[in-house]
Amino acid sequence: MSDPADSASPDPAEIRLAAMDLLARREHSLGELRHKLRRRFADEQALETQLQRLAAENLQSDERFAQGFARMRALRGYGPARVRQEMREKDLSDTDIARAFEAAELDWYTLAEQVYNKKYGNPAAVDRKEQARRMRFMHYRGFATDHYRHLLDSD
Repeated sequence: MSDPADSASPDPAEIRLAAMDLLARREHSLGELRHKLRRRFADEQALETQLQRLAAENLQSDERFAQGFARMRALRGYGPARVRQEMREKDLSDTDIARAFEAAELDWYTLAEQVYNKKYGNPAAVDRKEQARRMRFMHYRGFATDHYRHLLDSD
């Protein structure tokens, strides 16, 4: 027995309602919405039409999503490299990413220091092995060596 949704094209209002339900929970990038809605709706053209309509009505905005996402991830202790990579995975353009970073006006040096101090406190790293471990942690978090090197040197 075949699914009726497969045989008939979906009602545009149904696609819009599904998209609005997702956007009501949280902001989504256009790529995220497209990916989630493709699971439910096979009609690519109808889906794209509704997504473009939502963007034109400013109900969905990659720029707004990017700004909120950059701020949220930075405040959770992630550096610019990690945040930028996660934003690319959400199908955001390099332009939207650059604008989000500019609008967020984040001080990555201060954030790196906060992350470092939260993880390690102020005790000195005793040896090279411990310094290397701390550097790997900071790098994993997405901070450039310039952001945290002074913290290791003062240890």
